[in-house]
Amino acid sequence: MGVEDVLPLDSEWVADQARCVLEDMPVAVFKVGLLGSIENVAVIAEVVSDYPEIPLVLDPVFVSGRGDELATDEIVAALHELLLPQTTIITPNSIEARRLALAENEPQGEIALAECARRLIAAGCEYALITGTHENTPQVTNTLYNHDGMVRSDNWERLAGNYHGSGCTLASAIAATIASGLGISEAVRDAQEYTWRTLKAAFRPGMGQSIPDRLFWAREDDPINEN
Repeated sequence: MGVEDVLPLDSEWVADQARCVLEDMPVAVFKVGLLGSIENVAVIAEVVSDYPEIPLVLDPVFVSGRGDELATDEIVAALHELLLPQTTIITPNSIEARRLALAENEPQGEIALAECARRLIAAGCEYALITGTHENTPQVTNTLYNHDGMVRSDNWERLAGNYHGSGCTLASAIAATIASGLGISEAVRDAQEYTWRTLKAAFRPGMGQSIPDRLFWAREDDPINEN
């Protein structure tokens, strides 16, 4: 139904878990989502700084799909200062992009998304993919930017319903496609296609939001589903 409470992991546990994996096997990409505390932001920034050659996909999760607050202004500021400069691609929705791009003491307002992207890239990240799910448009428009401006813009049919985990699915799919060897633009395109199909096949297990079916591809050729 929604987020009732949040219990951040101890930051030392976060660092220890990460380093256990990094010291044991090759890692092709980092994907960072909900951080939970300033301490976690700081320790993750320290870990990834030791591996500057590994791409970092950052999904800034600030609120739940229901609107539950998941990040304080202090966490957002720490993310901006410590993680953005190390980020290969950040994947905010339009609300998150505007919150991240808002300068200190700047009045709240509808900053143009292209200006948000410019500010995020100026803060240090290489690419910004701003998704348009929360914009009042007939289609969902997702736009990828880098230092040179817009790289690509993709329009997707706006599906009915509300979804829990759509942004997380997209960021994880981008990480997976980068890990598979694709360039950023191609990774973004393939990840969007995959995510849209998970949403089209979404299911609603209870009274809350629909859940993306991330295993839709395993069921498409199922003879049971074809009858």
